[in-house]
Amino acid sequence: MELQELKRYARHHDNFEIRVIGHAGSRCYQVELEDMEGERASLTQRGKPMLFRALDDVYLELKRAGIHRAYLVQFVANDEMIGRAPHYHDPLSSYIPLVF
Repeated sequence: MELQELKRYARHHDNFEIRVIGHAGSRCYQVELEDMEGERASLTQRGKPMLFRALDDVYLELKRAGIHRAYLVQFVANDEMIGRAPHYHDPLSSYIPLVF
């Protein structure tokens, strides 16, 4: 989902969840939208996943899109190493609410 599509979506819908996804050990964040039907879409730029180097950058872009709430989801890099199946879309960690 391109940034312009996210802006249009946010104007016309009010029941969706924005997740800011980070991986332990990485300083990059990705933004994902999940609607009420369970459909997920990552934020993209020219068809490629949009990555952010800091949460401040994420906040700025989401505020420009008219979004002021999201959840931070951190994934632990060693889930696979300890025998746990990786659940990148159903994280085992808790969501941290973000308001900006």
